[in-house]
Amino acid sequence: MANQKGGVGKTTSVAALAGILSQQGFRVLMLDCDPHASLTSYYGFDSESLTISLYNWFSHPPQNTQQAINTLISLEEKNIHLMPASLSLATLDKRFSSKEGMGLVIARVLKLLEDEFDYVLIDCPPVLGVLLINALAACQQLIIPVQTEFLAIKGLERMMNTLNMVIKAQHHTIGYTIVPTMFDRRTKASIQALRNMRDEFGSHLWDKVIPVDTKFRDASRQHKSPSVVYPDTHGVLAYKKLAERMLSVTASDRVA
Repeated sequence: MANQKGGVGKTTSVAALAGILSQQGFRVLMLDCDPHASLTSYYGFDSESLTISLYNWFSHPPQNTQQAINTLISLEEKNIHLMPASLSLATLDKRFSSKEGMGLVIARVLKLLEDEFDYVLIDCPPVLGVLLINALAACQQLIIPVQTEFLAIKGLERMMNTLNMVIKAQHHTIGYTIVPTMFDRRTKASIQALRNMRDEFGSHLWDKVIPVDTKFRDASRQHKSPSVVYPDTHGVLAYKKLAERMLSVTASDRVA
């Protein structure tokens, strides 16, 4: 989940999809790549009190599968693990950006874990740097959540420029889906923003929307995936449709 604008629903999207996939029996790993540690906090962990975070993958990369597993947190929710974030991630660009191979750290560790999980969901930071480059290098499908309002669409243009730059630099093709979030059909602004997105981004825009849903906030206060506590709310039902789309996309990729 990536977008170079904050507050568009990246963390909520990761939590929602993780819950839905895990309830379908899939083993899910969530990576919190944002130094603000929103995903880590979502599940009730104090990022600064943890002894291990994603930073350790860069400072002391795991050398085998068991070492990689030992860095993860197993959640109470069945089939879900979390690689938490910490504020120290904010120092990565200064400390490691010039070190050779630092753009592929996450991809290498995930290779060690490929038999342990069915899906990995990555919550990206909103800024271009080592973490976002790592996430894009590791991903097979990119979801770009975009709030249905004018300023969010302007941020999407920056994200598209970054994506094209990474594809050219790494010769790594990344399929992507733009997902309209926080849609409020009662407001003209949401309706007009969605119309503009359809005109500008066409085939890459998901043909459905994630609506505004206060239950997402309630689920985060309970430190639970939305589908666990509010399985039939409008927002969760929308994410279930998104999960169906992403599963169909990954299935077609495997066949190809």
